[in-house]
Amino acid sequence: MATLIERGRERVGRLVGKARKNLWRIVLGLALVGVAFAQAAGMIRLVPLERLEAWLYDVRLVATMPGGVDPRIVIVDIDERSLREREAGGEGRWPWPRDRLAVLLDQLFDRYQVAQVGFDVVFAERDETSGVRVLDALAADRLKGSAEFRQALQEVRPTLDYDQVMARALKDRPVVLGYTFLLGQGETPQKGSLPPPVLDTAALPLALSDVTRWTGYTANLAVLQQNAAAAGHFNPLPDPDGVIRRVPMLAEFGGAYYESLSLAMARQLNGGLPLQGLLAEGSDLDTFGALEQLAIGDLPVPVDERIATLVPYRGPAYSFQYVSAADVIQGKLPVDTLAGKIVLVGTTAPGLLDLRSTPVAGSYPGVEVHANMLAGILDGDIKQKPPFVRGADVVQVALGGVLLALVLPLLGPMWASALALTVAGATLALNMTAWSAGLVLPLATALSLAILLYVFNMAWGFFFEARGKRQITGLFGQYVPPELVDEMARNPENFSMEGESRELTVLFSDVRGFTTISEGLDPRELSQLMNAFLTPLTEVIYRNRGTIDKYMGDCIMAFWGAPVHDPEHPRHAVRAALGMIEALKGLQAEFRARGWPEIHIGVGLNTGRMSVGNMGSSIRLAYTVMGDAVNLASRLEGITKEYGVQIIVGDETRTVLPDLVCRELDKVRVKGKDIAVAIHEPLGFAGEVAAATLAAAQRFAEALAHYRAQRWDEAESALNDLLATSAASGEKLYRLYLDRIALLRDAPPGPEWDGSFTFKTK
Repeated sequence: MATLIERGRERVGRLVGKARKNLWRIVLGLALVGVAFAQAAGMIRLVPLERLEAWLYDVRLVATMPGGVDPRIVIVDIDERSLREREAGGEGRWPWPRDRLAVLLDQLFDRYQVAQVGFDVVFAERDETSGVRVLDALAADRLKGSAEFRQALQEVRPTLDYDQVMARALKDRPVVLGYTFLLGQGETPQKGSLPPPVLDTAALPLALSDVTRWTGYTANLAVLQQNAAAAGHFNPLPDPDGVIRRVPMLAEFGGAYYESLSLAMARQLNGGLPLQGLLAEGSDLDTFGALEQLAIGDLPVPVDERIATLVPYRGPAYSFQYVSAADVIQGKLPVDTLAGKIVLVGTTAPGLLDLRSTPVAGSYPGVEVHANMLAGILDGDIKQKPPFVRGADVVQVALGGVLLALVLPLLGPMWASALALTVAGATLALNMTAWSAGLVLPLATALSLAILLYVFNMAWGFFFEARGKRQITGLFGQYVPPELVDEMARNPENFSMEGESRELTVLFSDVRGFTTISEGLDPRELSQLMNAFLTPLTEVIYRNRGTIDKYMGDCIMAFWGAPVHDPEHPRHAVRAALGMIEALKGLQAEFRARGWPEIHIGVGLNTGRMSVGNMGSSIRLAYTVMGDAVNLASRLEGITKEYGVQIIVGDETRTVLPDLVCRELDKVRVKGKDIAVAIHEPLGFAGEVAAATLAAAQRFAEALAHYRAQRWDEAESALNDLLATSAASGEKLYRLYLDRIALLRDAPPGPEWDGSFTFKTK
């Protein structure tokens, strides 16, 4: 348990250290979260994010449109063919005489038996095409004395007043007229007659919403309005990019609310039920008063803060059946074509300017916007975007943003990418789940924030940490392998060249008889030979996380444990020493092939406390190690040839590596040291050493024990046995001790002798 607690503390400490290191990075990330929070809460407006939100809405809408043709609604199209002259099968240019529109209505209701007709057309001007006004002028002037003329005029007037003709065609039929509201500065025209409002400020206070307050209108002639079953405005609510995504269900004018064309048609189809406004659950008019829905009986119509409804587009243009208005007037369609259908009269003719920009098409018939809206109301499947979604956006921005801002600076590129992808994916998944349930949640701010925080942190890492890596590489690149440089670059502030005291392991290697070798080669060959054996030995040191201190002619000096802390520095150093011997064996065949002499080295290795850092003069500095432990390693390398071995390690190195199999060689006092130290030859790590080698090492340990106890005969016998059985692996060592025994027999060292040997030279 204590170990777990300690590990937990270490991890917390590392996290706190990383957080301190990345404080400004975290602060700037939280600043981005603050900006996004303000945008989500509506405190500021970021136009690019609003445009992105609109685009993402369009993408989701287009991806999930049901498609197909709705069979309930038919559009009677005042198309290009209908505008041709009658000789060509049309009805002539627009506007048509109202008596022809009366024929259209008669045909629709009497011949084709439609259920309802709605007009995406406004009739604000009197129809003067019949000439009745000219006849009235003649009766009042030139022909005012002709009683016969006045009588005839009186008899035909009802058929010549085309507005009255159309009014009679409207009467007692389920016809919904259309009109438009106007918005302008100063005085705005108010033409025609508005229908009665569906709600007033008493039923729906103005404080409830950010509804558009219109200042004028162009409505239908009073005689037409009075005879129609209802009327609704056909004003869309274009977003700032000009795209129609919403239609206001209610428009405020003069302190009253007027319904849209689609809402009016839906109400009439449901028996003209009154409209109700439904507040958000738990709200009241005196406090928040958020309007979430309108209702036609049990049929809900979701609205947003502007009392507008998202248009549930079925698909691209012509998601409804279209028939030519001329064909209807002229009775050219089969009788059952329109039976029981809901009819919208509108136009697709470009010259009549009723083409709109929508999420599903850049040039979309305006009449089909109302058809989609009506179908959505009747089906009850309109997407909702109630006022509370702003709060949902604030929550997702705060949670996801704060998480990313705090955690991304603490992670590497791979985990940072995984976290950012997870947050963005979760945001998108939540959004699409809500979308499938009919709820439109904002997406742009939260998604953009996740992407921006990720890019920001990656850019910070690239520019600032790359600079730190370049600095680290400049400082330590000549000493340590690239993988250690990468480790150091992750936390460059933890590394410097300032002097400090550490426990490290240092290694010296030197070529045996190099002077003789160099004398037998010309300078070019000598240079090639040096490179040929120093390169693979350096690679071995690098593979074992070593730091190259310097090359001194044929000598390599390296150390472990700095500048990167390495708790396994003795093990890595011994592995490197053993690897260097193996690498050198592999070079001998190549050297022989090139006519070069074989190369043999001695390696001295020691562990202990030493000073490490930039040392030298004001003219030249070098990152190096100094101290008694360093000097001992150098002395150990020098005496390898005395014992006939390739590697000698100090006793401290042997002590900290209990699984290192060694042959103790001696206790020595090297030059400059008064205290005797044990020295060892590493044979390999446990499980890696041959049985014969282990047996020989054990037998030598017995001989060494006899030698130190001054039992010369027993020691001599053991050494002679070793010479007879394994001389090749230790002949010089065994003969060294046999020579010492011969001397010590003649001049015994006395009872105070500790078995050590003192070297007088380096």
